[in-house]
Amino acid sequence: MTGYFLQAFIYLLAAVVAVPVAKRFGLGSVLGYLIAGLIIGPVLGLVGEETNAIQHFAEFGVVMMLFLVGMELEPKALWHMKLRLLGLGGLQLLLTSAVITGIAMIAGLSWQVALTIGLIFALSSTAIVLQTFQEKGLQQTEGAKGAFSILLFQDIAVIPMLALIPLLALPELASAINETAGQNAGHGDSLVEGLPGWLYGLVIIASIVFVTVGGHYLSRPLFRFVASSGLREIFTATALMLVIGIAALMGLVGLSPALGAFLAGVVLANSEFRHELKANIEPFKGLLLGLFFITVGAGIHFATLFENWVLIISITLGVMVLKALVLFVIALLFDLKGSNRWLLTLSLAQAGEFGFVLISFAAQNNVLATDLIALLQLVVALSMFLTPGLFILFERVIMPRYMHGSGSRQHDTIDDKGSVIIAGIGRFGQIVNRLLVANDFKTVILDIRSEQVDLMRQIGTQAYFGDASKPGMLDTAGIKQASLMVIAIDDRETAVEMVKYVKLAHPELKLLVRAFDRGHSYRLRQAGADYLISETYHSALEMGAQALRSMGVHPFQAERQKHAYRDIEAQQSDVLYEAWKDDASGVRFDNNYRELFMELQQLIDDALKSDLHDNHSKRRGWTPPPKGYAEEQLKNQKD
Repeated sequence: MTGYFLQAFIYLLAAVVAVPVAKRFGLGSVLGYLIAGLIIGPVLGLVGEETNAIQHFAEFGVVMMLFLVGMELEPKALWHMKLRLLGLGGLQLLLTSAVITGIAMIAGLSWQVALTIGLIFALSSTAIVLQTFQEKGLQQTEGAKGAFSILLFQDIAVIPMLALIPLLALPELASAINETAGQNAGHGDSLVEGLPGWLYGLVIIASIVFVTVGGHYLSRPLFRFVASSGLREIFTATALMLVIGIAALMGLVGLSPALGAFLAGVVLANSEFRHELKANIEPFKGLLLGLFFITVGAGIHFATLFENWVLIISITLGVMVLKALVLFVIALLFDLKGSNRWLLTLSLAQAGEFGFVLISFAAQNNVLATDLIALLQLVVALSMFLTPGLFILFERVIMPRYMHGSGSRQHDTIDDKGSVIIAGIGRFGQIVNRLLVANDFKTVILDIRSEQVDLMRQIGTQAYFGDASKPGMLDTAGIKQASLMVIAIDDRETAVEMVKYVKLAHPELKLLVRAFDRGHSYRLRQAGADYLISETYHSALEMGAQALRSMGVHPFQAERQKHAYRDIEAQQSDVLYEAWKDDASGVRFDNNYRELFMELQQLIDDALKSDLHDNHSKRRGWTPPPKGYAEEQLKNQKD
């Protein structure tokens, strides 16, 4: 028992140390997990043969991930994306497997082995790609949507691959497979072993129907019954039971557990318990996926790698380059532009976790020899290990190239000059610009999103494509003649750096800056911003007042509550800022700050509960309605 505890401690310690360090250096959590596994495995030798067994257990994280992915897709949405699924996904799988199969046959392998290798390398890593998309906020880009379609098609295609591989068996490997089968006999982990083909097909159909119909009709009464107990841990157990049960059923009938989980997720996408299910499954998914990536890093056999390092690295890079070329061509065919084309190309250039499944399955079914299996496993693992580097390349080299206009579109030439420069013309900047223009103030608008600039021009708003964080662009926009600059961009760090530069180069210029949250506003204030507006603060106050009115609170009382909240917040703003500034790091919130913040919350609570009727006449900016105003309005509405 102590040995298990020690192994668990080593894996967890490696993750706790390596992942935060990797995140701090912008490498992403996936690369952190892979590095952790590499250190505790091949480098230090702290873990050994148990890595393979743990990897099989950790693969359940992939199953959970596909269950959650399925819950994000309603059946109607899945039907609407059928063209992209079949077009992008089908074309990628067909072209990639065909090219790699052809090259493998030229290298002297039999067509059965070559085709198997082509199918293995045609798959990409759903776990790494979707995890990285989520971490870097790329899910809504066209490139990420295209990549998701391809990954989804690949995951579905694993089923026919598993059905095809036994037909590719090589007679010369039959004796080895029979011996292995004899050693594993009696395990009883399959319900379809020895069944004729027609009956096997019926069992598969029945299993899929059961998951679909049962998920729709049986899960709701079950969840209602469990929810009525009021015990959260039982609901968590039920969610895990559901996913594990579906995975086990799919495994017993010879199908992919991940596909069964994905299908169940799609069925439950419209369930009223969807959010609760996600909340319960998410922590287990994240932990098991992390464990899976650690085992991939720990499973790299340096001895085999050193013996054939030229061959293995050449194959790995060759596979990644070939997949990237195929993906780039597909991106061109489907008219993906700019950085989206490169995101699709680079994100899917690796082999995937299902490659390990296909390699193992092919070995069991008399298709791949032992020496070839070790080589293929190393290629799959190394390509996954290199994938975070491709995302770093995209984020730090390719994305800035398109964002800063050094790619296909050059910065606009600015002929106008104005008294106000607005950086960012999104939903926030548009409102500010309309108010200024309506009062006859001349504005010069800059934005690095070419599509947003074109949209503004279509609706009659003059905007220029350019990077406002570049001093030269600000000079061209007439910053020396301007009286005010509004910074309303979406990049927090860039906004802080812009404030620092402008206040240093043009200290007389007033800076009005949008802040994302309290911590960001403190950093902007420290950098020298003159006016700070939180993007959600005032809208949240308005919604809170409207919520009170909707619950029957008198409009006058709701307005007083809103003003009381705003007054207390304004009074304590300087105190909180000074406490934050005194902290050595300037980023974290220490105990002194937390205590002051809790005091602020208490002051607000006390003010909202107190009777402010005597003070409302002193408030400026809002005149309370006359007596009987609310009743009169209700009467008019009824009439």
